[in-house]
Order: sequence, then structure tokens, then C-alpha cells
Amino acid sequence: MTGAPIISLDRLRFSYETSQADVLQDLSLEIPPGTITAILGPNGAGKTTLLHVILGLLQPHAGQVRIAGRPQTGYSRTELSRLVGLVLQAEYSPFNFSVLEYVLLGRTPYLSMLSMPSAEDYRLAQQALDTLDLAALKDRPITELSGGERQMVMLARAIAQQTPILLLDEPTAHLDLSNKGRFLAVLRTLAGQGVTLIFTTHEPEVAVAAAGYLVLMRAGQVLDSGPLPELLTAEKLSATYGVPIRVAQVEGRPVVLLG
Repeated sequence: MTGAPIISLDRLRFSYETSQADVLQDLSLEIPPGTITAILGPNGAGKTTLLHVILGLLQPHAGQVRIAGRPQTGYSRTELSRLVGLVLQAEYSPFNFSVLEYVLLGRTPYLSMLSMPSAEDYRLAQQALDTLDLAALKDRPITELSGGERQMVMLARAIAQQTPILLLDEPTAHLDLSNKGRFLAVLRTLAGQGVTLIFTTHEPEVAVAAAGYLVLMRAGQVLDSGPLPELLTAEKLSATYGVPIRVAQVEGRPVVLLG
């Protein structure tokens, strides 16, 4: 890793009140800036919990999170919302927003308590929809969207938020192959603009398609982290998933196979 990490995690521990076991166990990790980082591991590894701790939605029982060189706890909620965005795997909204109104919520960190979105806020929201080819949906209620459409709209909201760091939880889980390719292409475009992207996935092929940096997680711990080509090996992936895994090369690209 070159340069100072954009996110640094030092010996994090976290458990939910309903569980005696730690979901995160003395977890330490550094994320390089300007990269697409995939946090790869099986279901139950603690990947989603880790994102929530980074963003401050959950408070660790021990350890420290540093973002852009400062303790996470030293930021106000507004400051943190202008620095780090989050795209959830799924989200329930009690309000029947139109798609454009929902994407405009990404501009909330830049508005005062009683102010209304400006013309510039509307422009940025529309631009985010255009980036994802979603302009035709702008007047549709979000309750009428398919799971894949909703996932794309959540990314549009995060793009409108214009944060230099973006966290995404299993972002391709509800997408068909066409939208998955489009989604990952947008991530690469954002990275080219200097945005640091961190996404969780249990699918190695998604990590291969987009990420340059890889974090391997199992049972609340980081097993290894580093450039993806160095970590995408049969030995390391087998240890991560607890089953025999092979890595083959097809037309110069790695393909992960069971058995």
C-alpha cells in the first residue's frame, strides 16, 4: 500500500446484544485511497456489520475507526455524511417518494434544517439518474420498482450525495447480468474520478470484475488483505470459504470454481 490509508481500523470488537459471541473480533484493516476494495467472504462473516461500524451506525465495543486521518468519532454527523456514503443491500421507505425525490435525499447533508433543494441539487440528482440510464423512471413511485431497479436508484442517490468514500453492501445481489455489468462499470467510472469504493460480496466473480484490492473475511476476522491478484488464490479462498476452491485462467481472467 502506498500513501496513508483513507480508512484505518484498529482492533475492532463488536457484538449484538442478543448474542454472546463477537461479530467482529480484534479486526484491524487499512484501506488504500482511490481504490475499489472488495470485502469478500461467506454469509455471516461480519461484512455488513463492518460497513455499519465504519459509517458510525454501530459503535464498536473496543478499537478505533479512523477516516481520512481523523477518528470517526471526531466528525459531526453532517461532516461524516459529506465524507462517506452508503448503499444498502435493501432499504425500506415508509414514504411513497418518486424516484427523483428519493435521489434528492442524497443532497440532505448539504441542506440546512428548513431549506429546500436548490436548482443545483435537482441538477445533480438528475445527473445521477442520467448516469445510470434511469431518467425514464424519475416520476415513478419507488414502491413500484423491481428489486434491481431499486438497487440502481439507491446507487443514484449515493452518487448525488457526492462523497469521496462510498460503501456498498452486496450491491449486485438483486441485479440481472445486464444491470450488474452496468453497475460495476459505474463503480469503475467513480473510481476513475477519485472516489474510494468499498463493497461487500460473497461472490468472487463480482470482486474479480470490479476490484483492485481485496479483503478476505471469515468469522468476524480479516484473514488477509492486499492487491486482488495476490490474494485470489485457491489456498486463500479455500481458507476463507471453508471448502475446496480452484482458481483457473480463462482468456487471461481468473475464474473461481468449486472443488
